[in-house]
Amino acid sequence: MNKNLIALAVAAATLSGAATAAEVYSDETSSLAVGGRFEARGVLEDSDVTDATRVRVNIAGKTDITDNFYGLGFFEKEFQSDDSADDETRYAYAGVGSQYGQLVYGKADGSLGMLTDFTDIMAYHGNEAGGKLDAGDRTSNNLSYVGSFDNLTVKANYVFDDGADTDGYTVGAMYVLDMGLGFGAGYGEQAQGLNTKDAKQAFTAVSYTIGDLYVAGLYQDAEYANGVDGDSRGYEFAAAYTIDKLVMSATYNYLEDKEANEDLADAIAVDATYYFNKNFRTYASYKFEQLDNQDDEFVLGARYDF
Repeated sequence: MNKNLIALAVAAATLSGAATAAEVYSDETSSLAVGGRFEARGVLEDSDVTDATRVRVNIAGKTDITDNFYGLGFFEKEFQSDDSADDETRYAYAGVGSQYGQLVYGKADGSLGMLTDFTDIMAYHGNEAGGKLDAGDRTSNNLSYVGSFDNLTVKANYVFDDGADTDGYTVGAMYVLDMGLGFGAGYGEQAQGLNTKDAKQAFTAVSYTIGDLYVAGLYQDAEYANGVDGDSRGYEFAAAYTIDKLVMSATYNYLEDKEANEDLADAIAVDATYYFNKNFRTYASYKFEQLDNQDDEFVLGARYDF
């Protein structure tokens, strides 16, 4: 995520404690860092409280091969407090990098996440209109490239066919002007096994930062994606305002199945996050659900990054 793009909400970004990771080993050419988070979350819905507490632990390694060429590896695991829930390996990849970018293989990010990050700024809710193809999201069997050149960031990745005919690719680019205006666009296609039609998805995003105020918008248009057997489209608007250690944010999400003329997502969400320091924050988040078959949600959370 470009630090200029999300300047006011950098502390609210959902990176897994990367900013606070501790270096546990270092020599003249190599380093190893450990980071993560402990995050307690209680979700109130329809008078019931669900424990959504989770813990993430990550390990990042880097070694210099030459003055301008290096190798890297990254691993992250998430553990759930609910014994019936499956723990998840979020990342597991290795690769090489230079001033021209990084190329990695394994379970890594696709190319569309940096676009949904424009509006995915809340502590818990939001991003309901930002569902991505598997190839554009975090996925395995993934060859991924990312390069940053001054204000321009470009990404491209290819997910290989593992025998289930689900190979695909995504590409994306983001450009941020020094005056705080940012733009992004991306596109992806992916095979769907027995479905003879590939899923296709396009995103555009824009943001603007002025002082302590951040506003952004995201639009997507898709075919055979978002669980829809046909066309879908959606958008998300986001805003955040920082007052000292308090960040207040709000989003509106809408997603529709154009073929069936059916709303898939329609919600307003607000939250407030207070940062005691760079390691510890608390937050409250509320979603006003606009769909008749869905309930409102209220979440209280506390998060410690290490």
